[in-house]
Amino acid sequence: MSDLPPLPALRCFEAVARLGSVTRAAQALHVTHSAVSQQVRQLEELLGLPLFERAGRGLRLSENGRLYALQVREALQQIGEATRALRIRPREGELVVALLPSFGQHWLLPRLPRFMARHPGRRLRLLASLELQDLRQGAAHVAIRMGHGPWEGLEQQHLFDDQLLAVAAPHFNGGALPRTPAEVLAAPLIRSAEPWAPWCAAAGLPEPAASAGLWINDSNLSLEAARLGQGVALERLSVAEALLRRGELVPLTALRVPYAYAYWLVWPPSEDARVRESREAFAQWLREEVQEACHAAP
Repeated sequence: MSDLPPLPALRCFEAVARLGSVTRAAQALHVTHSAVSQQVRQLEELLGLPLFERAGRGLRLSENGRLYALQVREALQQIGEATRALRIRPREGELVVALLPSFGQHWLLPRLPRFMARHPGRRLRLLASLELQDLRQGAAHVAIRMGHGPWEGLEQQHLFDDQLLAVAAPHFNGGALPRTPAEVLAAPLIRSAEPWAPWCAAAGLPEPAASAGLWINDSNLSLEAARLGQGVALERLSVAEALLRRGELVPLTALRVPYAYAYWLVWPPSEDARVRESREAFAQWLREEVQEACHAAP
């Protein structure tokens, strides 16, 4: 790799190219102005051609610099992705569980101390992401997913089916809460990834037309917006349950509808005895927690 320039020079060049200023690049990289200038100059000397052109008191990429910047940026992104992928790979003796942030925060975390107390010697790592983790690549040992299944090449255990219900904060609308499905639909709605169509169909009402208001693509944010009294939200019981128990949210009607996707625990076949033992312990504990939660659901 004799043609490979020093990484600091590439990082400085990419930052200047992206930000259009040596000063801003130095601030972004937390180094001095002269250090960035020196790295870019050394890179130009190594390449034997100018990467920037003077434009008044500023800099402008040359045509060679523009093409080079695109390729360098892509290469640095690939290095970053490779580094992140390596960092999240399971360590020796730990069980990595991939899951959605909303499920992890509102359902799993409040129950997790019981697992840690039962298995004090085990190391557990939660890998929370909205992206579907490919378990065959080895980033996680098990995953808690929503869906219909089956997933090719994975074993699976059904956990539970969820429900959708309309919720709001007790102080929403000054405490004058909507109490019928029609009143719910007439209130300011917090639109999220959960479609209102099944709930409206069960209520015998037409789905409200898309309108102005608050639209959110994340359950954590829509729950928080409802808790703050900013509107009515349609949420999964599994993620709203703790807030309902604490009285920070209240159900507006008795109407609940089945959620389209069930929760599953999935995992790839493993020949590693320690991983298999940890996974089975986690799966057994999870089954017990699901049974208890289903019996105690509000």
